[in-house]
This record gives sequence, structure tokens and C-alpha cells, in this order.
Amino acid sequence: MTAPLTPPPPPHEQSSHHHGSSPHAGRPPRAHRAGYGHGHGEYVQDGPGMKTELREAAVITVALALCGVFLGLLWNWLAPRIPLVGDVADGAWVVYVKDTEGEQAIGVDGTFTLLALAFGAVTAVAVFLWRRRGGVPLVVALGLGGLLGSLLAWRLGMWLGPAEDVLAHAKEVGKGVTFSAPLKLGAKGALLAWSVGALLVHLGLTALFGPRDPEVTGYETARS
Repeated sequence: MTAPLTPPPPPHEQSSHHHGSSPHAGRPPRAHRAGYGHGHGEYVQDGPGMKTELREAAVITVALALCGVFLGLLWNWLAPRIPLVGDVADGAWVVYVKDTEGEQAIGVDGTFTLLALAFGAVTAVAVFLWRRRGGVPLVVALGLGGLLGSLLAWRLGMWLGPAEDVLAHAKEVGKGVTFSAPLKLGAKGALLAWSVGALLVHLGLTALFGPRDPEVTGYETARS
């Protein structure tokens, strides 16, 4: 007596049994792979965590603000001086600009703006070389740090420059003696030059040399 023959499984079960072991079984789960997933709304971010980025952004903000000391020193050193002259009229001291057609006031603002743009470019390159991946916290730190550095440089340059009390200064140097006007910014928009320059340079460097998103492979396309 012979044993009954077992009928073969249906075709769809054969196909399922044949492909039961996935060719990608040895690959790690997609959630553990670095990069960005392309299927089922998966999103995986590699790089430093948010806490690390915030700490780095805080360091950048403080460092840029302290760099404002150097900007203030350079501005006080390189900015042109506006000549003033004191005189006595009707028993009262008056002060007037010696060279009414001079462009020293424009030069003071222009010197600060050019120096701030240079500081913005240098700090943007330094930040990019330190952290190429960038991120929103670092960009915010560049803008905020540049603004704080400009404010510090402005106040420091005024403090180190000629005395702000022009009448007292005129009386001190004497009638008809030329002295320098206080160092002031006529165009307050120059305070944004550092931040704008840093953001533009950093954006350009990131677009040209920053890391690229991983390309979609045929495997990822097939799975999505």
C-alpha cells in the first residue's frame, strides 16, 4: 500500500514561499540608517542633536559679540576725523565745522560699514569651516552675534574717540584751535552690515560646498 501523494501547494503559495526570505533581510531597518527616508513619510536626521546645535550657536553668538571689540578699535583708528573749531560770539562759546564741504562724516559711516562687512565675511567662513552642516541655530547665531558685535563696536569706538562734550573740548583747547568731533554713526543701518554680510557669505558657502542630501537609489524608489 502506498502513501497518498501530497498535492503541490497553489501557485500563489509557492510564490509566497519562494520569496519568503527577503533579499534585503540582512539590511538594518531604515529607521537606523542615516539620511532621509523616502517612503511612508519616514524622516531620519543625522548630524548633531538639537541641544548640541544650540550650545554651538550660543558659543558663536558670544564669540562674534566679543569680536566687536576689534571692530571698534579698528573703526576708531581708521575712521576720518571731522575738524571742529571753537569761537566766542557775544560772550558765548560756539562750535562749528571747519571744513563745511568735507566728506569726513560720510567717511566715518563708510569705514564702519566696510569693516563690518569684512568682519561678517571672515566670521561666516570661520563658522562654515567649523560646522559645515550648518543649521538654523547657527544661522541665527551669525545674525544675532553680528548685530551684538556691531553694537559693541559702535559704543566702544565712541568711547575711545574724541570727547562728546564739544563745548567743553573747545574751551579746553582754546579759541580758534581745531579739534576733532566725536565719533558717531550718522547712518544707523551700518549696524546691520556685519549680520547681512555674514549671512550672505555663509549662504553662498553652504550652497557651493555644503553637504548634499543623499540621492534616491533604485532600491529606495522601489520600496517607496
